[in-house]
Amino acid sequence: MDSGGPVYVGSSFRVTVVARVFGILAVILMLVWLLHYREGLEYDSENPSRVFNVHPLLMLLGLVITAGDAMMAYRSVAAAHNVQKIFHMFLNLLAICLGIIGICAVFKFHDMIKTVDVYSLHSWIGIATITLYCLQWLIGFVSFMFPKASRPTRSRISPLHSMGGRALLYMAVCAALTGLMEKATFLQLQPHQRETRLINFTGLSILLFGVFVELSLTFAGYRVNY
Repeated sequence: MDSGGPVYVGSSFRVTVVARVFGILAVILMLVWLLHYREGLEYDSENPSRVFNVHPLLMLLGLVITAGDAMMAYRSVAAAHNVQKIFHMFLNLLAICLGIIGICAVFKFHDMIKTVDVYSLHSWIGIATITLYCLQWLIGFVSFMFPKASRPTRSRISPLHSMGGRALLYMAVCAALTGLMEKATFLQLQPHQRETRLINFTGLSILLFGVFVELSLTFAGYRVNY
């Protein structure tokens, strides 16, 4: 039994590195798509397409990449437990801020082109994700930071908080993938265009980031329970 601990510690670290590689790759591919193929991005632009492009980038950076990093950092930051909690809380708050700006960008885009809001499966998943994310953060802050619940209450909430965070990451990845599919459909891209392949590889990188975040947390859990 004693020989298993270091294996899980090393595995968790390596998987965390792989997750972050896929996260960086997803952001790079997203930027290439938006800047090279889709006219760039600017929140205050008079060009609706440039305004829209703020949405996928910030949603990816916020509710996928930063959220996943917040989950991994809670286990991987070499610091006191209170420092880990503060870092985890700050990253999640940053994810929410990026997500809210991203949501505002797509609402602004819809106003500019005179179309309705929240009508697709992608938008339903996205709105549900950011709403529950904000609720999760608020409950976590009150329970674990300030005013802070009693130890028995925190013990009961902690597994639910952890599972909720993982479920929200899955929802965010799902929203990102359905958003890419929806946009590719609207653009009527052909199957073998370079832009189509770029979108597919971006989606695959996002998916693999989510998978390796989950693997990292699983190995870290074995380490904690060992």
